[in-house]
Amino acid sequence: MKKRIYYDDTDAGGIVYHANYLKYCEQARSEIFFENGVYFENEGYVVKEINAKYIKPAKLGDIIEIKTELKELKKASIILIQTIFKENSKLFEMEISLVYMKNSKISKIPENHLKIINEYFCQR
Repeated sequence: MKKRIYYDDTDAGGIVYHANYLKYCEQARSEIFFENGVYFENEGYVVKEINAKYIKPAKLGDIIEIKTELKELKKASIILIQTIFKENSKLFEMEISLVYMKNSKISKIPENHLKIINEYFCQR
């Protein structure tokens, strides 16, 4: 997913606010499902753990790209590596562990989600 950095993404110095990197990664993960017609209602992926590395800042006007890679897929959870680049320069990287929940309970990832996950990550 590509995104331009706007004024409201930045601090007073024109540097992207640190929490926004997490937001951009969330948007990229959601887009994988939205592009395939899945809109979450009483279900979704809840963050269990994040390990984030801030490498270089993104700035006002930059166009960044968020790349998402599958590290591990289990019955009710998924681990992803998400990296943000500006051109070929790595700005941010995180490993995120997500648990699938339906009706506020940990549940098995549905077949239609597994199909989307497998198709998305096998194409890359």
